[in-house]
Amino acid sequence: MGMGSDMYRQQILDHYKNPRNYGELEGADIEHVGENPMCGDTIKMFVVLADDDETIEHVNFIGDGCAISQASASMLSEELRGKTLSEVREMDRDDIIDMLGV
Repeated sequence: MGMGSDMYRQQILDHYKNPRNYGELEGADIEHVGENPMCGDTIKMFVVLADDDETIEHVNFIGDGCAISQASASMLSEELRGKTLSEVREMDRDDIIDMLGV
């Protein structure tokens, strides 16, 4: 584990302690619940689309779980803003892992 991994660890800890975009979004265009039955983590994402019905304008989340799951949701909420639904559909697990640096 080099210095880079320490930086990512700090970032994950920061997002866990100070989550960005936490809370329900009234009038969300899309709501999605993700659960990990193995550990009990639950995250519900709220997405508001721009007038083009394709570009993500706001993303919020609520949930319970471990530091990694909650930090991931916080980081993802920042990452998704401004992307199109098409871009999001093309994202896969590796993209998320790269974003987290784990």
